[in-house]
Parts: sequence; C-alpha cells; structure tokens
Amino acid sequence: MPSPSLAPSLARLAWLTVALLWPVALLNYLDRQMLASMKFSVMADIPTIEGDANWGFMLGQFKWVYAFLSPIGGFVADRFSRRFTICGSLFVWSAVTWATGHVTTYDELLVARSLMGISEAFYIPAALALIADYHTGHTRSRAIGLHQTAIYCGVIAGGFGGYAADDPELGWRGAFTACGIVGMLYALPLVLFLRDAPKSSTVASAPSISPARAATELLSNASFILLVLYFTLPALAGWVVRDWMPAILKQQFNIGQGKAGVAATLYWQSAALVGAFGGGWLADRWMQTHNRGRIFASALGMFLIVPAMLGIGNAGTLGVAIAFLVLFGLGWGCFDCNNMPILCQIVRPELRATGYGIMNFVSIGCGGLVDWGFGATRDRNMPLSTVFGAFASVAIVSVVLVLLIRPKPDLVPVREPNADESSW
Repeated sequence: MPSPSLAPSLARLAWLTVALLWPVALLNYLDRQMLASMKFSVMADIPTIEGDANWGFMLGQFKWVYAFLSPIGGFVADRFSRRFTICGSLFVWSAVTWATGHVTTYDELLVARSLMGISEAFYIPAALALIADYHTGHTRSRAIGLHQTAIYCGVIAGGFGGYAADDPELGWRGAFTACGIVGMLYALPLVLFLRDAPKSSTVASAPSISPARAATELLSNASFILLVLYFTLPALAGWVVRDWMPAILKQQFNIGQGKAGVAATLYWQSAALVGAFGGGWLADRWMQTHNRGRIFASALGMFLIVPAMLGIGNAGTLGVAIAFLVLFGLGWGCFDCNNMPILCQIVRPELRATGYGIMNFVSIGCGGLVDWGFGATRDRNMPLSTVFGAFASVAIVSVVLVLLIRPKPDLVPVREPNADESSW
C-alpha cells in the first residue's frame, strides 16, 4: 500500500493511465467493428465471399484466433510488462488494419482478420489488469467503466463505416488505411508515457508462476468458473448485436447501409456509455456497504438485457427496435464495467490478466460459433423472434450464475489513499 505522501501523485497517474488507454480501446473496437457496417460494400468489392455463411465464418475466424491467443496475451502481461504488451499490440493490429484495406480476395481477408485476432488478443487483458493495478480502492469499477466507454465510442464510430464505404472519395479501403496509420502513430508516444503500476511488496516478492500452475489455480476456483460462464453467455447475444445488427436492420426495415449502420450502433452504444457510468458508480458505492456490491450491480444490468432481447426479436418498426437496443445498451454497460472488478475479488493480482484472457478465450470462442451459426440461420430464414428469445433465456441463466459467485474476503479491496474518489 502506498504511503499517504505518494497518494496524490499515484492517484493522478492512475487516472492518466485510463486517459492514455482510452484512445487505444476506441481504436481496438473501431478497427474490428467497421467491417460489419461495410458488409455490402466489401462483399460487392470481393465477390469470392459469396454468401452470408462465408461472411459469418470470416467474422467467426477473427474471434476464434482472438480467443485462442487471449490467455497467452494475459499470461504475457502478468509475467512480463503490461505496458509493452499494450503498446506492441496496438502497433501490430494497426499495421494489420492498414493491410486489410489492400486485400483483394476472400482468402486474403481471412488471413488479415486472423492476424487482427492475434494482435488484438493481447490488449484487453493487459489494459484492464493495468487499470485494476492502479485503482485498488473504491474507484475500480468507475475507472474500468470509463475505459469501456471508449469501446462503445469505437463501435459507434464503426457504425458510421457504411457512410465511409459509400463515399467514392474514401471507400471502405480508405477507411481501413487511415485507421491503421493513426494507430501506428499513436503507439509511439504511448510507449513513452504509459507506465506499469508499482507492485506491492507482496506481489513483487511472489515467485514466478508457470502457465500450467496459473491455469490450474484458476480452473480449480469455483467462483472463477462461474464468472467465465457469466461472462460468456450474455456475450453470445452481444456479438450478434454488434456484428449482425446493421445487416438485420437494413434487410428488416428496407433502409440504406449507412442509416442501418448508425441505427445499429449509435443508440445502444450511447446507452451503454450511460450504463457503464451509472453501473460503475453504483457498484463502487454498493461496495462500501456490501462486499458483493459489484456482483449485485452487474446482475441488475443483466436483468435489463432479458426484456431487451425479447423486444428486439419481435420489433415491428425501426423505432421499436432502437428502443429495445437502448435498453440492451443500458444493461450491457452495467454488466461490462464490472467483470474485471469482480475478477479482482476472486483471484490474486498476479493472475488477473491471465484470468481475463481465459474469460475471453471461452466467451469469444463461443461468439465466433454464434456468428457463424447466425449466418446459417439467416440463410435458412429462421425467425428473429426465435433466435433472440433463446438469447433472453440465456440472460436469465446468467443472473443466477453471477449471484452464486462468492468473493474472497482477503481480496476485497479496502479504502486506500491512492483511490481518489473525487476524480470522477
């Protein structure tokens, strides 16, 4: 625990870290999301994609590669340096983003998305673990929630990709090229200003842990298994909403590609911003009176997702669909900002990034299968009400799972002098 004399400077550094990572998180999701809103332009330009099943497989392949590498990326961040893991990941995925703007065949697109999955897999576990390292007290959910708002802004920006793809002066290739260049340039100052958090004496003196021992310790933790399942099940719907909603709205309500992309991202991601702010504040406040405050706040968000899924699947107009997407966004933000904070209550600091990597492995791996499977259901004209009704049932199960998690008393944070609660 830092001394009181160091507390103000560490508090500033803690929030500066969030600020430095905010643009990185935005690019992380912008670079992957804009492809979904450019679907029709990309398919017209690369005819070897052929159909929705192949498109879904391409979306799924990104996730499978990303999922497989996530535990490795988390272990690297835990074992070596979170700072260099983050900066290296940003530079490489930005280079791949640039290269994506130059592919000419479906096979080349598959390769580019696979490389994107490899490089991006190292970022999220390292970034969230670094923020949790700095925010040890009652600002943890708010700090991570603020970081997650960048993800929502990245998805919103990606939603405008349909307009960029339709612009003859820019096109989908120009958008990928520009985003890649911006990311590579930002990686240079980031490596100079970003810093790993100072380690406590307990963590610093802990012996290095092998991958096998890390996996054994995590997978023998019942609460961790419950968190993995809780993290995975709602994400099945989340990936379909992110990756397929632009195409769903375009076809369901006969609107343009640009309008569909914005309608599918702007409103629910804006609501997720509110959910992340509100859910983070509520969780941190709740933690002051109950050590399961973050679990309760997250479960509350999950309750909102249930009616949202039912409404989206049965919406008869674009306005109704958007209204239920907003409800989904509020619940999602509350859920999203509390996953790493809950993880910090059940595993020790040296395993946070590895643990989140395993969560990503399971969640995103299953998300890839759902993307692929949803493409097949579209080809077979399965009713949306059936698909989203299943997602609503899964959300109900998720509420039960998170309420079964039991935090470890010695890992519940106490009020520390470097947690400046007046900062946000």
